[in-house]
Amino acid sequence: MGIDTAADERLAQRLAELRIERGWTLEELARQADVSRSTLSRVERAEVSPTAALLGRLCGVYGRTMSRLLAEVEAGPVPLVRAEEQQVWRDGTTGFVRRSVSPPHGSLHAEIIEGRLPAGADIAYDRPCLPGREHHLWLFEGALELTLDGEAHRLAPGDCLRYTSTTCRFRSLGPGEARYALVVVEP
Repeated sequence: MGIDTAADERLAQRLAELRIERGWTLEELARQADVSRSTLSRVERAEVSPTAALLGRLCGVYGRTMSRLLAEVEAGPVPLVRAEEQQVWRDGTTGFVRRSVSPPHGSLHAEIIEGRLPAGADIAYDRPCLPGREHHLWLFEGALELTLDGEAHRLAPGDCLRYTSTTCRFRSLGPGEARYALVVVEP
């Protein structure tokens, strides 16, 4: 489960709404996202919290960034979000923690995300959420291997890698967690 059960329920409801808005059955969504129908059904009923990889697939199908999707389940936009009020989401499978640093708003052109990936954790996104997005990943702590379209990039603290949305794999090389900021910019 995620950190906030109420947020998990709002996320599940929003995912179901997005599917219904498009007039898709669970079977159609399962085919497009390449995820089992039963998994999608359990996610939409908030029986399980989706993993980061699953949310990435769904965001790709729905044409949204993960931050935008998560912002859609929060209250209206505000100009300032204090650290203790920033939305935090945890992937219970990998231990990945994602903090939405930027104040949430549906029309963001840029957003800042803090990522924390435990040593040894490995997350693969097999398709881009939205093609053409520009990313700047700035590593603060730890060692991270980011593989983009099969090309591995090893990052050390202070390194910054710029890339456009692509298939990617994040792997924390240890010994401690990898902590980074990810700036995502609309095309």
